[in-house]
Parts: sequence; C-alpha cells; structure tokens
Amino acid sequence: MRIAGTNIPNEKKIEFSLRYIYGVGGTLAKKIVQAAGIDGTIRTKDLTTEQQDKLRAIVEKTYKVEADLRREIMANIKMLKDIKAYRGIRHMRHLPVRGQRTKTNSRTVRGNARKTMGSGRKPAGQKT
Repeated sequence: MRIAGTNIPNEKKIEFSLRYIYGVGGTLAKKIVQAAGIDGTIRTKDLTTEQQDKLRAIVEKTYKVEADLRREIMANIKMLKDIKAYRGIRHMRHLPVRGQRTKTNSRTVRGNARKTMGSGRKPAGQKT
C-alpha cells in the first residue's frame, strides 16, 4: 500500500505501518486511525479499498508529511542561517544545536575521532 509517496509494509498492524511515513509517529498514527474509524490492530493487507482511500485522504489533506515537511524544515534551518542566529551558526559549523556537550561527544564531526588510545590527540610538547 502506498500513502503520501511511501510504501508501507503489508504484514504489520496499520498503526505501526503508518509510522514509516516521514512525519508520522506513534501518537499521530493513532489519531489518523481513529479519525478513519479503523481498528488499529488490523493488518495493512487486510484493509479494504475504502479504508485505504480514507487513510490516504486523511494523511495527505490534513497533515504535512514527507516532501512538504522536509521542505519546511530545510527552509526553517536556512532562515536561521541567513539571520545568523546562534542555532543557525551551529548548523553551519555542523555542531550540536540543542546544547549538548562537545568535549567528549560529537568528536567525529569535529574531526577528532579517537580510534585507539593516544591516536587523534594533539602531539605532546617538544622536548627541551
């Protein structure tokens, strides 16, 4: 079955199958199933064509998912970069945006990956 340009698995329950759509999580999947009047435990392959059409209509008309959502998120990040906001600068430098520490984590992004003890560290001071 295909909803919003995404193939969702047939063997899983519909509540879990809907989560394969970008922008649909657990809570939203439950809301969609309730709005369509479908039992959440029914398998995707067992849905009738009417039920499939109902789900498609609800997801595509009511919620922003897949390409539209990705486009909106990218536009928001671009706006933050353009106005030189703190979060935008963190995005530009490929650093954590939400206040995480950088001394021990995010080393691979910063180019300081330590694979074994001693490698990746700055060389010790010169002998005198």
